[in-house]
Amino acid sequence: MDDTKLSDQGELLKDPEKYRRLIGRLIYLTITRPDITYSVHVLSRFMHEPRVPYMDAALRVVRYLKSTLGQGLLFRSDNHTKLVAFCDSDWAGCPITCRSTSGYCVFLGNSLISWRTKRQKTVSLSSAEAEYRAMAGACCELVWLRYLLKDLNIPLDGPSALFCDNQAALHIAANPVFHERTRHIEMDCHFIRDKIADGTVTTKYVGTAHQLADLFTKPLGKDKFSTMLCKLGVLDIHSLT
Repeated sequence: MDDTKLSDQGELLKDPEKYRRLIGRLIYLTITRPDITYSVHVLSRFMHEPRVPYMDAALRVVRYLKSTLGQGLLFRSDNHTKLVAFCDSDWAGCPITCRSTSGYCVFLGNSLISWRTKRQKTVSLSSAEAEYRAMAGACCELVWLRYLLKDLNIPLDGPSALFCDNQAALHIAANPVFHERTRHIEMDCHFIRDKIADGTVTTKYVGTAHQLADLFTKPLGKDKFSTMLCKLGVLDIHSLT
């Protein structure tokens, strides 16, 4: 779904509660359906004043769900215990507030276990800043999951890899020198450097074409959307042989 077509224009719904109830149910469904996470996130931005175009877009999501009833996550039995995350951002992706959208997905072995789409709290002045904030959010999730797995007595294979497709953000995370160009980034984002130093997280570059977190930050074409779903481990049980 292309969120650039959704703005503060359009006729207000006569019954806004109907839209809010529908979006509430869709939000609940994102717990098991990562493929609709981005679309539902965009639609949830307009809960305070829902309009006719928003309801039309929400019904498109419902029609998509109806056509993919057998779709879900596949958790393989032959899995390892390495924790890996992909993070990305859509710089100034919100057409109303110009805030960026962060997204990440976390894998335990080959299994997708956590994902999120969230609009950033402040406006980022550059794509590197937006990507760095996305990296910080993904790093928080990795640290929390590592503590959780430790409590469950599940050993992890080495540090957790954090993949990002922005070289500038990777250089900021790796460079311990605080310089003029990063002063406007909140200090709470910089804890990622400590996690790199203590061996909890290691950052790596991934090409944009192989960035799995794209699914959680921006609308994709049909072919790329389907390809990303397969890589995330989202399959249709009716099509398996």
